[in-house]
Amino acid sequence: MTGDGAVRLTIPAKPEYITLGRLALTGLSRVRELPQETVADLKLALTEACSNSVRHAYPDRDGVVEIMYDLRPDRLVIEVADDGEGFEPGERVPDEEDELSEGGLGIAIIRAVADELEIETGTGGRGSRLRFVKLLPS
Repeated sequence: MTGDGAVRLTIPAKPEYITLGRLALTGLSRVRELPQETVADLKLALTEACSNSVRHAYPDRDGVVEIMYDLRPDRLVIEVADDGEGFEPGERVPDEEDELSEGGLGIAIIRAVADELEIETGTGGRGSRLRFVKLLPS
């Protein structure tokens, strides 16, 4: 990520640490004085993205979740990454057809909030990266 407002936060992959990601987002949103409704939507999307990593990435071991925030003049880019289990080979990323099925609701929430969404699995099925972008008014 390249921007003057880039911030990286690494948290343990445990539910009680997701709040730290939300707090960092709140602090960063004050730099641009983003509307409270926008911040609330982004917190929800961030919580869903982090929860996916916490729930699925490290079933048999401890791990970390990296949250990267890049505040640019026209957008806020948020990326949530882990080096855990990732998606199984052949498993596809949920799309509009199965977003409301079990496990797809978080992706549906993020897609509804964000202007752009990318989901990737690392090489060899290890790790995942979810990146979403919210365009900001100038």
